[in-house]
Amino acid sequence: MRAALIIARKELASYFDSPMAYLVIVAFLGTSGFFTWWFGMDVFIRGIADLSTFFNVANWSFFILIPALTMRTLAEERKSGTLDLLLTRSITPQQVVTGKFFACLALIALTLICTLPYYFTVASLGPVDHGTVICGYLGLLLMSAAYIALGLFASSLTANQITAFILALVFMAFFHFGASVVAANVTGTIGQVFRYLSTGSHYESMGRGVIDSRDLVFFITFTLVGLLLAGHELARRGARHA
Repeated sequence: MRAALIIARKELASYFDSPMAYLVIVAFLGTSGFFTWWFGMDVFIRGIADLSTFFNVANWSFFILIPALTMRTLAEERKSGTLDLLLTRSITPQQVVTGKFFACLALIALTLICTLPYYFTVASLGPVDHGTVICGYLGLLLMSAAYIALGLFASSLTANQITAFILALVFMAFFHFGASVVAANVTGTIGQVFRYLSTGSHYESMGRGVIDSRDLVFFITFTLVGLLLAGHELARRGARHA
């Protein structure tokens, strides 16, 4: 775990040494703030003191931002050869993946912390269901963790960042809304399986202020499987090049 934390700290520092971290934070705050406060279904037009618009917009914003964040994590290091150097220093592939994961998740968590003024502002405008807001933030964090793991897996499959970005988008699109579309058109056990695989349905459940153990188990399991697949892919490629 110590090696993973060291990698996470260096990776997070590299985000702030480049424009990446600032672009992610500014892009997310700009998009979510625009729709929450000024456009369409914003707080003032609806006249309701809640953050439902923010959580809906954040859901789709991370759908784009997370693949952009994870595409370079492993693909770039494979291309530059630094990944091979890491793996020769008694650091396991799983530690590399875990470290990258913690760095990405920390950046997403920091981005969400930057939106807390939205919450305090809405709370000053009228009565707010604080439990629903907390569940919404927890849902965003858990869904982000799952998508980061999926993005890391996509990045482990190629040395090209653009390819990693496209793969992550395709994978996420399936779980984000593809599975729910299939579930809506298929009945029986298959339909139930695809409904369970839909990250959107689990996120929406938490967005309503409901913490269900099934949703927690889904996101945690999804994240662990993604990280294990990414670690396995790194180990497989490392063995092939050994």
